[in-house]
Amino acid sequence: MILVTGATGNIGSALVRQLHGSGASPVRGLTRDAARAPFPDGVEGDLARPASLKPALDGVRSLFLVPGMGADADVLTAARQAGVEHVVLVSSVTVRTHPHLPAAAGNLAVERMLQDSGMSWTVLRPTQFASNALWWAASIREHRSIRVPYADIGLPAVHPADIAAVARAALTEPGHRGRTYALTGPERITPRQQARAIGAALGHDVSVEGISREEAHRQMAPFMGDRTAHAVLDLMGGDVNDELLKVHDTVSRVTGSPARPFRQWAAENVAAFR
Repeated sequence: MILVTGATGNIGSALVRQLHGSGASPVRGLTRDAARAPFPDGVEGDLARPASLKPALDGVRSLFLVPGMGADADVLTAARQAGVEHVVLVSSVTVRTHPHLPAAAGNLAVERMLQDSGMSWTVLRPTQFASNALWWAASIREHRSIRVPYADIGLPAVHPADIAAVARAALTEPGHRGRTYALTGPERITPRQQARAIGAALGHDVSVEGISREEAHRQMAPFMGDRTAHAVLDLMGGDVNDELLKVHDTVSRVTGSPARPFRQWAAENVAAFR
């Protein structure tokens, strides 16, 4: 039995579909409301309340874990006590590129807890998600335009379904335990190029206006706080380094299929921008 946490999220929902499609193992998806889950084998539980996970973990031998949704140390303890043998953890490339950031430090702490847990492990470290472009959805729907800092700095954004594909391989195939995988898309793509791809999917142009970091920070800070806004802006291009810009071939090596380009994500999610 495989348990997928975050089963209605960008990665988890794709992973549940891929696991069901492969038929390799029975799959259970963890959600806070199983009645609303778009898959038949949902079970209710809350990572913020590890005691509620006992039914979800019953009979589970492999766990897909998205951290930061609860008390990760308690979740790992509950998994070990339930007999889970292998955990596939979603971390972040920022563990290497921006270790000074609070979110990166938190991810690294969970990685270390998992590695010290006695369970076998696989760690996934994706870069920027292609789905981050959904931040622009309202502006594109209303104005057919976006206003962004660092409009011409390209990062190798990764399709969430590719993260799921690597997770599926790690959960169902041999040879992935004790491995840490850096995950990227097939190429660097700038916000300006992303807007062009979304426009092509929509059938009309999406204009791009570059704005300063200061203006972007003023817009973001009320929603996410000063420190987090600065951190996000660093990751968008304000503090790029060679490791953040590097394109990895991990997706194709692990799954046997090429990484999905951003234009594919845009075509699949075009309804969000209409």
